[in-house]
Amino acid sequence: MPDPRFQEQVIYICAHNEEGAMGLVINNPNPEITLFDVLHGSNLNIPEGPLPPVYIGGPVDVDAGFILYTTETPDRYAVEVKPGIYLSRDSRLLEDISLGQGPQHFLFMLGYAGWGAGQLEGELMDNSWLTVPGDIDILFHTPDGEKWRKSAKVYGIDIAAFGDVIGSA
Repeated sequence: MPDPRFQEQVIYICAHNEEGAMGLVINNPNPEITLFDVLHGSNLNIPEGPLPPVYIGGPVDVDAGFILYTTETPDRYAVEVKPGIYLSRDSRLLEDISLGQGPQHFLFMLGYAGWGAGQLEGELMDNSWLTVPGDIDILFHTPDGEKWRKSAKVYGIDIAAFGDVIGSA
């Protein structure tokens, strides 16, 4: 992707229909905001132990928080993205996390990546993106710096073979 905002980024598509698409960057931790900052700023408890990073979910609506997580019992406002994987903006889920009662595996993001009607399809036709099925192991158990390479490699793509030129033959 020649756009520097998306170079080496893995975007998990959460919604895609005739009105457009919405996804979350899952491998871009925010160097300026921590989960401690978010919880403390919301007057929530700070759980013991290391806290996961806050991710820059994309360039759109950067003040909006999103929680992508896996569970058998989602919160009532969650949207099922794929069986077992949910997306929520419910602040009560963040409160549950602060109390150690939230999902074991989650990513907290600020902002999202969005496309208008037909925009993502056009970018896909221009070969601007590599598309691979979502993988829970990559989402929640792979170090951020390895997610984009592993995403490609799992599906037999050698990312080193791709250059900065896009197009189709």
